[in-house]
Amino acid sequence: MIADQKVHALYGGVVPELASRNHQVNIIPAVDTALKNAGVGKEELDAIAVVNGPGLLGSLIVGVTFAKTLAAALGLPLIEINHHRAHIMALFIDDPVPAFPFLALTVSGGHTQISIMKNFRDIEVIGRTLDDAAGEAFDKTGKLFGLDYPAGPVIDRLSKLGKPVFEFPEPKIEGLDFSFSGLKTSILYFVEKKLREDPDFVKNNINDLCASVQDRIVSILMNKVIKAAQQTGIKEIGIAGGVSANSGLRTALTQKGREAGWKTYVPRFEYCTDNAAMVAITAYYKFLGKDFADFSLNPKPRYSVD
Repeated sequence: MIADQKVHALYGGVVPELASRNHQVNIIPAVDTALKNAGVGKEELDAIAVVNGPGLLGSLIVGVTFAKTLAAALGLPLIEINHHRAHIMALFIDDPVPAFPFLALTVSGGHTQISIMKNFRDIEVIGRTLDDAAGEAFDKTGKLFGLDYPAGPVIDRLSKLGKPVFEFPEPKIEGLDFSFSGLKTSILYFVEKKLREDPDFVKNNINDLCASVQDRIVSILMNKVIKAAQQTGIKEIGIAGGVSANSGLRTALTQKGREAGWKTYVPRFEYCTDNAAMVAITAYYKFLGKDFADFSLNPKPRYSVD
């Protein structure tokens, strides 16, 4: 059961107030339909898991309040799930699964980070975005090009029809952290200059523009992953999050893995974007460890994975 929020496409991005209102309207019907489709009664449940950040405060209030209420009413334990960890745990849904320790590159609309997953409980973030995330760079660039939201999948599709002939700069960020704000600004200035020279520049070059943007974003991500692998000596490497569905990133990781002797792990497309399966697999391992949350649990919009 999926409750989409397509209304955000009208605004070119997620509107927090609309997101929380839609959560409130859809959460009970979605849970009820999911149980019916699975043929599972509420009395057969063992625990209630809820994603509690990082995320939008209003939406978290709806989800956490509903989960605590349902768990209390059914007399079931409550399991708190970190959004970042859940994306990484999607790598354990299907075989083969990574061996510990492994590096995980988590890339989505709101988050970009590199972590060392030492075991199911112990995770260390060794690189994170200093400003915008990779997914934001895709979406905001797509808006500049006049593409529909979310623009990431559209840029991915159009990039296959073009070539990366336009060169955009790679941010000079020390260590393993990321930055995409400078890249967005350079693309903006480049496009504005070209449009002054030719009002049809974007329309006539959209495929090559998409290929160039995607090539640079993927290279930024991969260069940090390569650096992390060299610094840690870890050769088990996986990607997760919505941008892990990007064909350019998936291909780049696989090719580099073959060259460097890495074992690489890429989730199925349906497990890349936010989904219940990644929450369930995370909750399963927390349930086995009896890692339950207290009913005083409050929403954590800036909940750190480490």
